[in-house]
Amino acid sequence: MAQRKSSQPTEIVERGNIYFIYRPKVRGEDEPEEIADGIDDIERFHMVLRPDGVSLFRLMTIGRKRLPDTEDHERNWGFVDLIAKSAKEITAELGEDHYDTKTRGERVRPAARPAGEGVYVLTRTGHTLHLAYALELPEKPGPVQKELNIQDEGSFALSVKNPKKGSPPNTGLGDNQEAEYPAKLQKEFGDRRFATEDTRLLDYAGAEFILIGAGHDVERHLGVDLEPEDETEGSADIFKQLRISKGKHPIEPLLTGEWR
Repeated sequence: MAQRKSSQPTEIVERGNIYFIYRPKVRGEDEPEEIADGIDDIERFHMVLRPDGVSLFRLMTIGRKRLPDTEDHERNWGFVDLIAKSAKEITAELGEDHYDTKTRGERVRPAARPAGEGVYVLTRTGHTLHLAYALELPEKPGPVQKELNIQDEGSFALSVKNPKKGSPPNTGLGDNQEAEYPAKLQKEFGDRRFATEDTRLLDYAGAEFILIGAGHDVERHLGVDLEPEDETEGSADIFKQLRISKGKHPIEPLLTGEWR
């Protein structure tokens, strides 16, 4: 298991609830809805961070449609899709969508499926920012969580990309999609390609970030007790706080870990 790599004190800068969500691939209007039974059937994989004490929801898209491996210190790119002040804005983005195309007729983007609920912290140790979480639902991770690499807990070093530094060819968001920071916040980057010190850098749509797997045992790695609770379908915050509708979003992946 990972050991703590710094003698510097770890500061908790944010706590809240974390939700993992995936959306199956688009299908034709006349095509029957099939069960997504693996990562190849997924269009996008998201996580939502809902900090305690503020009206803020961050809808974030994770590249490669899975979390990076914590033991192999794998790295993965992602970006902030939407910043919202209400759960309604998030659920509207995650609902089923119908649209017309010139070549393929009407298409259906299926409603997203919740795949996990838990608690998270953002911590700072020196100049290193970590995102760590502990899963509360499903009670026992299943095939969905295994393929999306949602372990029972994990921590990741998190760095936010400087939009003024550009990206390698064919990587990252386009220039017109990247975050536009106020001048005062842009100064946080200085001349660096990445910054880690200010969590407000994550509060802008188009903010790009890198997650690097850091450890599976959060308390041992960061010295932080995440204090997950024993949740059930009746007590789950994803229905009360995020307001995911059980009638519109299949919930089997959240409760049983099975694909839907």
